Order: sequence, then structure tokens, then C-alpha cells
Amino acid sequence: MTVELRVAGMTCGHCVKAVTGAIQALDPAARVAVALDTGTITAETVLTPAQVAAAVAEEGYKPA
Repeated sequence: MTVELRVAGMTCGHCVKAVTGAIQALDPAARVAVALDTGTITAETVLTPAQVAAAVAEEGYKPA
């Protein structure tokens, strides 16, 4: 499933690594793309949108 999520507060490579790692910790096979310029995450994953949002929130970012 493809999950697209807008996230506030991502500004750098560390942010990309943090949210990617959080999603892949729950689904190691997930393919995650982060676009800092638009503040979006696109993940090909078995996780639900709510699970992706929760993983991102655990890292301190605010899913929109």
C-alpha cells in the first residue's frame, strides 16, 4: 500500500533519516521517500496510514 503523509518540522537530512528509520523499524521492507521541500513522506509499506503517522510522531514530528 502507498501511504502519503504531510509532516511539519522536517528540515534536514537528519529528519529524513529519523522518519525513514522509524517507519522501517516497523516494516523493514518499506520503501520511504521524503520530500523536504513539500514536507511529505511517501511510503510503500504494509503499515496503515495511522501506523505511519504514529511512527513519525514518536520521532517528534507532527503529521498533518
